[in-house]
Amino acid sequence: MHKKLAVCLLVLALGGPSVAAGVLPFEVSEYAGRRARFMAQIPDGIAVIWGSLAVPQNNDFLYLCGVKVPRAALIVDGVRKESLLFYTTTETYLKGEGMSPDLARDPKGATGVERAYPAEQLTAVLNRLGAQARVIYTPFRAENAASESASSGEWDGRLTRELQFVKLLRERFPQAEVRDCNEKLWDLRRIKTPAEIEVQRRSGRIGVQAMTEVLKAARPGQMEYELSALFEYVCKREGCPEQAFNVIISSAENHPYLHYAAHNRKLVDGDFVVFDAGPEFGDYDIDITISFPVNGVFSPRQRQIYQACLEVSQACLSLYRPGLSGYDIGEKAKEIIRGKGLDPTAGAFPQLRFFKEGGLTHYVGLATHDAGGADLNYGAPLKPGQVFASDLFAVWPGENLGVRVENTVLVTDTGCENLSAGIPRQIAEIEDLMRKSAAARTAKK
Repeated sequence: MHKKLAVCLLVLALGGPSVAAGVLPFEVSEYAGRRARFMAQIPDGIAVIWGSLAVPQNNDFLYLCGVKVPRAALIVDGVRKESLLFYTTTETYLKGEGMSPDLARDPKGATGVERAYPAEQLTAVLNRLGAQARVIYTPFRAENAASESASSGEWDGRLTRELQFVKLLRERFPQAEVRDCNEKLWDLRRIKTPAEIEVQRRSGRIGVQAMTEVLKAARPGQMEYELSALFEYVCKREGCPEQAFNVIISSAENHPYLHYAAHNRKLVDGDFVVFDAGPEFGDYDIDITISFPVNGVFSPRQRQIYQACLEVSQACLSLYRPGLSGYDIGEKAKEIIRGKGLDPTAGAFPQLRFFKEGGLTHYVGLATHDAGGADLNYGAPLKPGQVFASDLFAVWPGENLGVRVENTVLVTDTGCENLSAGIPRQIAEIEDLMRKSAAARTAKK
């Protein structure tokens, strides 16, 4: 039994290709605070958190210790109030990848964990702790690591990596109750720390700059991939080597496909473009969408649908604060729109998705759809520290039209902060910017 478990655990811990280890994105005290809050959630047991087999690192693992070395494991002991980290790497390997050799020289000092071990010692340590444990926590499902999940199809049917580990734990430690800790971890991740917020602010500023450059450069005759490349270039130039997700561009007949990322249309005069993208800075994402006419001038119909979407978005942004739910905000947004002499039940307004939910959609953080990917609970009050996408959109397939206005928002103690503020959003601002940019291009010829 012991030998069989040892083999299975080592396969789980050590399997997969080698990749570069990373310097910790935050101070070790930041991770110590996160682990302490997690320990408070599991006072009756230990938690075993696996790192990914390959790049990118498991977000829960990254959240708790910041280590990007693959094939690692973390035990968080809620009874003894200490953490144990397991990984193996070398100075030569780390230096060759341009990473800090301290992860090999001094794992405890580099990571701030109480105990650090080579990966091959995991089985012995877990055997000892597991035999004493009353409860063993571990995530029962991956957040977004599809490459590590087995298929549920009829020609596969294997357990996922997570559930295979649950099975092994129950076989080896029958005296212990094995519990899922996904939601405990995700609840912690849904409230951002000041350090996390500052990183997302930086990501937001870069995203705003890149979106503004897209507006300035857009013109009929371009391929969609040119605008995608420009956005990615500006983000990389400003310090974001990765994108939060593949740039989404929908226009003409592709508006109904909300995640269209083929970038294969040539934009023509009269097209209305929905451009959804976000940079990733320090592992943290931002989610932004702009909508604009590629020729720089809104047609009457484009003006109608865009202004409706913008009105709701701005009304919601003025209302976000702790204690209000998404449904509360949706109702209050209708009151604001009525106060402007507009009818929220007429025109383009009824088509807008997430209007009644106050624009609340998904959490944003280490993943674009963060902390498990579920949307916010629209009936629950907002809390300080939540970061989410405020998103309003609609499509009109019969007209080859779609519109979307999306910002990434932080809930503060007294209201909210738009982490993607600064993009030209008013129709006059967009037209003025695009007109001046077109004139500047003409003057250079």
